[in-house]
Amino acid sequence: MTMKRIDRYQFDANELTIDWKGGQQSQLAAIWLRDHCQMPDSRDPVSGQRLLNITDFPLNVTIIGVSHTDDLLIIDFAPEHRSEFSVSWLIKNCYCINDQADDRSESNKSLWQKSSFEAGIPKHNYSDFCALPETKIAALQSIKDYGFSILKAVPCDEGEVLRVISEFGFERNTNYGPLFEVRTTVNANNLAFTNLGLGCHLDNPYRDPVPGIQLLHCLQSSTAGGESILQDGFMAASLLRKENPQHFDALSQQWINYRFQDADTDLQSRVPMLEVNDKKEIVKVRYNNRSIATLKLPPSKVTAFYAAYRHYAEILERKELQITFKLEPGELMLFDNTRVMHARTAFSNAGTRHLQGAYSDLDSLYSTLNVLKSQSSDSDCAKTA
Repeated sequence: MTMKRIDRYQFDANELTIDWKGGQQSQLAAIWLRDHCQMPDSRDPVSGQRLLNITDFPLNVTIIGVSHTDDLLIIDFAPEHRSEFSVSWLIKNCYCINDQADDRSESNKSLWQKSSFEAGIPKHNYSDFCALPETKIAALQSIKDYGFSILKAVPCDEGEVLRVISEFGFERNTNYGPLFEVRTTVNANNLAFTNLGLGCHLDNPYRDPVPGIQLLHCLQSSTAGGESILQDGFMAASLLRKENPQHFDALSQQWINYRFQDADTDLQSRVPMLEVNDKKEIVKVRYNNRSIATLKLPPSKVTAFYAAYRHYAEILERKELQITFKLEPGELMLFDNTRVMHARTAFSNAGTRHLQGAYSDLDSLYSTLNVLKSQSSDSDCAKTA
């Protein structure tokens, strides 16, 4: 890959302007450059963390001199300080030529519907997932891009779901313990533990933070029914925005209460159903009809909220947006619990259906994926050096 080079630059006290060969331009504020100084008296060379607080230099710091070599840009500041920036660092981190991407938002996802998987849904062999970095990268990247992945040939041993989590992160304990059983239970405290069908939903919207990753491992399945359904909540929300922007605004701006309560637990949260970032991009969905607490809305917003809520629910019922499949013994699905909704059809009491589920968090999965991709890139560079 050809590295960008500096064509020319100019500066005044408050700003440095760089014209890059190829036509792009960067305008960098003096305060930003001072704050991002990479010198060892400003930033720890081992951890990369700042050694200075923002109050350790004045807000009106000024540039008094600039010089450069092919690989370094050297900046002198007043009060007296010298910073050296590698050209590669500036290109990678410059806020003018790099989009302020949010890897959790819809803009960095592949939104999908049923037709997106005509060639089949993403599945990976479990032993390869554990042994081969390239398989693990592919499986985790699928979760990042599409919101889900399925592992096959997973041993049907109780507790194996926790072993899977250890391959990319850490288990998230809840009131159900480190894992939970999904099978018919007498006097169940959750409809998930019955044989009833469940509509599309995301788990645990009443928790703060919501578990980012859910895993479901099929140990036994000899019943009629019980098919799994997955749906991209980001796709559904994007359709809502397209069909009625006011409805999208209602669900992203109006906060509502979620609650789970039994004899030993009382979990509550107040959050929007659709969460957006500073660019109004979708970053998180919390949709669970069973867990919405009593809606206490301003009188002027009640009717509008219900219209938006119903519209989103109707979109979620569109079959062309859903994929349906039978999770077989030895298969385990992992999905982004802030994006991909899951559901199931009702199943017969005859036969046995036993799944074990567990939760983890997105940050550990993303971290593992980033490290593996970096290691893979370093390995490729070493081979070509």
